Amino acid sequence: MITNFVPGLLLFLKMNTKIFADLFANAYWGMRNITTRLGLNMQVGIDIDFHSLEQIFSNAWGQGRAFLFESEVYELLAKSGAETLPHVRLIKQGDRIADDDLVDMPGEKSVLKIVSPYIIHKTEVGGVRVVDKAPNKIRSAVRRMLYEVPENYAAGLAHFQDGLPAHYRGLTGDDLASAVSRDIKGVLQVQYMPPDSAAFGNELIVGLRHTREFGTILSAGLGGTDTELYARRFRKGQAIVAASTAMCTGDQFFQLYRKTISYRKLAGLTRGQRRIVTDEQLVECFDSFIRMGNTYCLENSKSVFIIDELEINPFAFTDFLMVPLDGMCRFSKRKRTPPPRPVTKIGNLLHPVRMGIIGVSSTRKNFGRIILDNVLAQGFDPEHMVILKKDMDQFQGIDCLPELAALANSGKGKLDLFIVAVGADQVPGLIEEIIEKDVAHAVMLISGGLGETHDSREKAGQVIDAIEAARTRPNTDGGPVFLGANCMGVISLPGSFDTWFIPEEKLPKDRSCPTTFCRAALISQSGAFMLHRSHQCPQLAPAYMISMGNQTDLTLGDMMTYFKDSDQVDVIAVYAEGFNDLDGLAFCRAVRDAVLAGKDVVFYKAGRTPEGKAATAGHTASLAGDYMVCESCVSQAGAIVARTFSEFQALMLLAETLNTKTIHGNRLAAVSGAGFEAVGMADSIQSDDFIMGFARFSDNTRTEVHSLLAAKGLDRLVTISNPMDINPAADDQVHGDIAAILCRDPEVDAVIISLDPMSPAMQTLDTDSKGRYSMHHKGAVLHRLTSLNNTSATPIVAVVDGGRLYDPLRDALIAGGIPVFNVCDGAVAALSLYIQGRLQANAIRASQGKGVSYD
Repeated sequence: MITNFVPGLLLFLKMNTKIFADLFANAYWGMRNITTRLGLNMQVGIDIDFHSLEQIFSNAWGQGRAFLFESEVYELLAKSGAETLPHVRLIKQGDRIADDDLVDMPGEKSVLKIVSPYIIHKTEVGGVRVVDKAPNKIRSAVRRMLYEVPENYAAGLAHFQDGLPAHYRGLTGDDLASAVSRDIKGVLQVQYMPPDSAAFGNELIVGLRHTREFGTILSAGLGGTDTELYARRFRKGQAIVAASTAMCTGDQFFQLYRKTISYRKLAGLTRGQRRIVTDEQLVECFDSFIRMGNTYCLENSKSVFIIDELEINPFAFTDFLMVPLDGMCRFSKRKRTPPPRPVTKIGNLLHPVRMGIIGVSSTRKNFGRIILDNVLAQGFDPEHMVILKKDMDQFQGIDCLPELAALANSGKGKLDLFIVAVGADQVPGLIEEIIEKDVAHAVMLISGGLGETHDSREKAGQVIDAIEAARTRPNTDGGPVFLGANCMGVISLPGSFDTWFIPEEKLPKDRSCPTTFCRAALISQSGAFMLHRSHQCPQLAPAYMISMGNQTDLTLGDMMTYFKDSDQVDVIAVYAEGFNDLDGLAFCRAVRDAVLAGKDVVFYKAGRTPEGKAATAGHTASLAGDYMVCESCVSQAGAIVARTFSEFQALMLLAETLNTKTIHGNRLAAVSGAGFEAVGMADSIQSDDFIMGFARFSDNTRTEVHSLLAAKGLDRLVTISNPMDINPAADDQVHGDIAAILCRDPEVDAVIISLDPMSPAMQTLDTDSKGRYSMHHKGAVLHRLTSLNNTSATPIVAVVDGGRLYDPLRDALIAGGIPVFNVCDGAVAALSLYIQGRLQANAIRASQGKGVSYD
């Protein structure tokens, strides 16, 4: 009986292999869901032979190569924990391989690939062929490829001389084809491993890339020859996702990847698909890449080599095995990194006790003179100021000194802040003297002309060299920190000074109450951006406004590092055009720390398009990087990323007014007295960047609202729904009471209420309190909403869609802590982005900073 049973069982298992694979996958997936709900971590440890990896890089470098051949990439994967690698053999030009050797690989076919350090996209030039595994078939294909590929590649390069490798430039025709042929190392014979499916989405790309600003980035998504097309055409985050290897683990990156179309296809979550890879395999793969990226990176001082780019495109899948079908790797030697900046001296910059300035004219209103006037107008004590100016003892009651030497010998100690408002040609020598005589903790470089243009970059280089030399000087505190150059200055209300060079006549400021300001910092690489935002939206009123300029020394990352620990701010808003080397990563780490400390961070990155990137390159000497990488890293760190200037302004206002409110979820209640607004709010509830939902009102809320409407005779005119059109006949009491009812509903996370200011039933005008439509009446909606806002933890946002006549109502609501929008769709979009950012911040805080959360 047993002898009959065993062969039958073996035959049954053989015939039903796929069934059992699917059963295993489903069982595994169920267990994955259970572990996720229980909060268990799926992180899988794998062994990586870093000694062997180092040897692979060293051998290639010793041969004069900064790249790995595809066979070496497979070896690198094998040493980093990959399970399933194809058999490979390099057939060099002129090699005569025996028949038995040509056919000794498994399978019925062989894949042949051209091997050249310069031919990356091999398929387009006929550099990849699949042939029957027969000796003559293989030999014929190899010989054909060695001749045809150089000709095809040369024909494609003929019209793109600017993008050619240096030794190809100037060559055409046969000369170019011959040069390409000389660089071909041979043809790689690879074992053919047929994938489970050739359907769309069943290939995976995984890659590491060293970026100048953010260090090493891991990306993964839809693989194959159309990867770039997918990335351009699919909605954001659907085709490809990316993250900093320094700020995530394999499991955390997997949580990000799970949201892509690529994952849905591989996991069998789309119609007609079945799972072809386990989650554990993906986590192991991502973890391996992250560990390699964090080992061979600029930040690792022990590393000899840096992985500039490592890409597997694609991984294919056969019987629950991940099989790399193509790979490339470029690497380099690790370079020196500049010494760290003494960031604590930003405190001297923003809260100076003693201040000095050079460049003040006694005869005209030059930049230096305007800066001096604004500093004094903001309340800085003139007795604690000094002006560097020859041939004068005093100017406007302020002591003058002829030179830095006199300042150094004054016996009063260092200046906290020294403002340099002289021409760019004087700046390099002046900086060297400031450093040499050690006269200031912080220096503000107002001057332009340092790094913005090609001709001024040499001067900027001199300045940077002098500053970095001071950092490594023995027995010093690292020298002064420098803000700028080409910066508009700083307004520090806690520090009682304003160094902007805009005359009071051009930008009147309310200095009557210098202690009234929001607990916010606005940091901008563009002074003009900050100037225009503050003028258009004076209610923002941040405690600090800092123009970074060229980031010659102090960087955006430094400012974020300082303010993450500041007890003066709850909101940090940043406009960036570009980051210095690795400063994007430092910035993201500081963003995450700020979020963990309970702060809101709002961020806008200029240069999102190729045209925008080109435009920023000529402004404040910025280096605009890859926007997708920047947005991914900054948002994953916990910042709320704005897409437009107006959205940045709106998000900053929301952060300032709603920072202390509780955010539980994304269920919105929307109310309006105009039908078009209710429709507009419904149409604005979702986008590629956020998903907001309308709350389902509780039974108690419906009962209360119905009773209120019935008492006002509106119950036959209003349908209780969300959004809710309460009719233009609804008065101030109806608006205020409905808002209060919705704020009490546990199913509602935020309320947007449009006030229909032109309705004859509403008191919305800035007239005498006895006037019929006066907003100052005790029963007016202004008083009702501001009182509710003071007692409710639920965020309330108002919309006042009317002309300038209703500006006083808007201003009064904002003064009462309620953010106000002119148009309802902008209110919904901005609030949705803000709430999504707050929920992301909540998740990061819940994880206690153990890496970035993507849920």
